[in-house]
Amino acid sequence: MKGTEDTRQIERYIAPDIHKEYVLAGGQNAKQEWVMPPRRISMAKFREWASANLQEGDAVVIETTTNVWDIYDSVAPLVTRTVVAHAGAVRQIAEARVKTDKEDVKRLIRLLIADIVPEVWVPPVEVRELRGLISYRNRLVKTSTMIRNRLQSLLHRHNILLCRKGALQDAARWQAQQMSGLEKMQIQQELVLLEEIDKHKAEVDAELGRQCLREPWGKQAVRLLQLPGFGVVMSMIVLSAIGDIQRFASAKHLVGYAGLGAGVHESGKEHIEKRITKSGRKELRWALVEAAWQAIRISPYWKEQYEKYLRRMRRPNQAIVVIARKLLVAVWHVLTKEETDIHASEEDLAYKMLVLAWGLDENVRTGLTYKQFAKYALMNSALRPTSLALYAGMCPEGSHPERKSRHAWRNWA
Repeated sequence: MKGTEDTRQIERYIAPDIHKEYVLAGGQNAKQEWVMPPRRISMAKFREWASANLQEGDAVVIETTTNVWDIYDSVAPLVTRTVVAHAGAVRQIAEARVKTDKEDVKRLIRLLIADIVPEVWVPPVEVRELRGLISYRNRLVKTSTMIRNRLQSLLHRHNILLCRKGALQDAARWQAQQMSGLEKMQIQQELVLLEEIDKHKAEVDAELGRQCLREPWGKQAVRLLQLPGFGVVMSMIVLSAIGDIQRFASAKHLVGYAGLGAGVHESGKEHIEKRITKSGRKELRWALVEAAWQAIRISPYWKEQYEKYLRRMRRPNQAIVVIARKLLVAVWHVLTKEETDIHASEEDLAYKMLVLAWGLDENVRTGLTYKQFAKYALMNSALRPTSLALYAGMCPEGSHPERKSRHAWRNWA
């Protein structure tokens, strides 16, 4: 962000070293002389301290940590320039033998004075909130998986096989099994927890569906829905990870941000391509790989591409990563150029919007029918809504969104 930094004279360079319970803050001038000796401030009093001690003419550098954005929001309005530094990159640039809080403050200040701080993008509040919601959903999914695995372990212990999908949560079936009283108590509690977790996850998915149709995500989310493998949840995960698509000058930059680009070792005449770097946002990388697996199942074009790379690479995981990378390139073009994907199915997009409309409350649809709301959402996205007129004739018997169960809605999302 060096091109957009404040050009006013900087008088003090300040670095708060953030910890869980306190902040160690210190400041120097351009000659690296202490003008604000390092001082420990409790986290509860930091806002008060910042208001009393920070001023115009200060430049502040903050290293990324758990509560970095709370500190950033407290500091940024008070000073001339605020920089958020990438913690891993800072260690690579200025790693020291002696590590103390005071030395960390000095190291950050030196980088700030030299203007070589490895900056990270500061996401706006709406991006942070969406990332927080998705992170919460991931924790719910992990907790649900842990509970299901524990129940499966009990089944294996007693050599019991599930006869149908969904039988894991059938309380009556569990009670009929020959198990000890302690095991049945554990099972009962696990089932209660699982029911609550699934209920919370359904509420989060419904909220993501509402966010999918609101600013600033509405048009971008609908554009992503045209891509095979992208449902509501997957689209919102990708949008939250990307943030502002204008940050990426090319699709190659976005691929690098996701860590889906190949590593390279080049020295003299030697040139070796390595595995993907995995150095970017892991949730974006995961989402694209998951979308790629879905895409090769439902899209003839992407299935053909996958089979081509599979013949060459012989390994399914490597071939699917290539598809994920190509899908991410398509994401960049769809969002940046605001164009329709040439391989997208108009009917699939219309169907997705109808399923999305079915999953929303009537007050969110503002009194519109499912078809009216889906058509309205498509028209607002500047995509073609013509396939909605053909929907009644092309929809398979029994698959209308109005007849789908809530379980099917959650699976689709």
